[in-house]
Amino acid sequence: QNMLEELLIHKPDDPIQYMINHLKQNNDDAPRICVLGPPASGKTTVAMWLCKHLDAIRISQETLLFKEILALTREAKMYKERKQKIPNALWANLIQERLSNVDCIKQGWILEGFPENQEQAWMLQSSGIIPRHVVVLYAPDTVLIERNSGKRLDPFTEEVYHTTFDWPSDPLIQQRLVKPEDLSEQEMSKKLLEYHRNFPGVFQIYQKVLKSISADQPSMDVLSQVLTYVQTRHRSAAPFTPRILFCGPPGSGKSLQAALIAQKYSVVNICCGQLLKEAVADKTKLGELIKPYIDNGYPVPDNLVMKILAERLNALDCMTNGWVLYGFPRDIEQGEQLQKSHIIPN
Repeated sequence: QNMLEELLIHKPDDPIQYMINHLKQNNDDAPRICVLGPPASGKTTVAMWLCKHLDAIRISQETLLFKEILALTREAKMYKERKQKIPNALWANLIQERLSNVDCIKQGWILEGFPENQEQAWMLQSSGIIPRHVVVLYAPDTVLIERNSGKRLDPFTEEVYHTTFDWPSDPLIQQRLVKPEDLSEQEMSKKLLEYHRNFPGVFQIYQKVLKSISADQPSMDVLSQVLTYVQTRHRSAAPFTPRILFCGPPGSGKSLQAALIAQKYSVVNICCGQLLKEAVADKTKLGELIKPYIDNGYPVPDNLVMKILAERLNALDCMTNGWVLYGFPRDIEQGEQLQKSHIIPN
């Protein structure tokens, strides 16, 4: 799916060679994550923690302007020095240039605080920069304004601390912490207003891959929820035929769950015991063979059960709509027989 997306975006002159190169990179599982949220919501803390945990590359406004030597860095810095807003197109080009470096391709990336508005999001998408997961942190404005006043920065590691909520225990770190710029309450309120104005447009673009997580809870809870989300895989848009197997002891509710699933997703509901009884009632060749076993209360041999089961599961309705099966297999041997017959649940 990822390769098809890339082909549609880049439209290479030689698609075969493009696909070969894509497969050689073997980076389909590399993280591609955006961490968004209002000022003081904890984006930097989350992004840095994810980078350590996933061994990915963190990219933020600060890293692009002060850590990287990119062709467009000087131009962006000039805007910053003149206290002018850096244009969306320039940010998008800077990000595209940085993400095309080998480390980002191989290790994946965490984009912190980008995109800030819908225009930036469209520009990133048209450059082929499509995140797999978008994490949005949120908290009440009053909490964010209070947090902002106690925010402190470690200039060595770039880690963010707080005078009340997250003070470092190491005295050396405490000594070198600095107060970031733009911390007036008025400035903060202005930034929050701008964020609330721009966010709905960003949400609209990423809503299928976006998860909102409350930042107004202990940091370890936030990080745990973020990690759980970014490690999930989204459902593919490709056609999918469900092949579902229900296992469990007698009385655990297999038949009820199977019936509910079959009804909800229009798949074929198959009970192995019922299938055998139907074969006997219909007087099929296999039905005649298993009739003596059922009449005398003996278990039907696995090879005969497998033949009846395979015949039913390979019928057109099962192949087209998918199936949910219960009552088989009941042991390892039956499970192995199911595998050998290429009846593999997904």
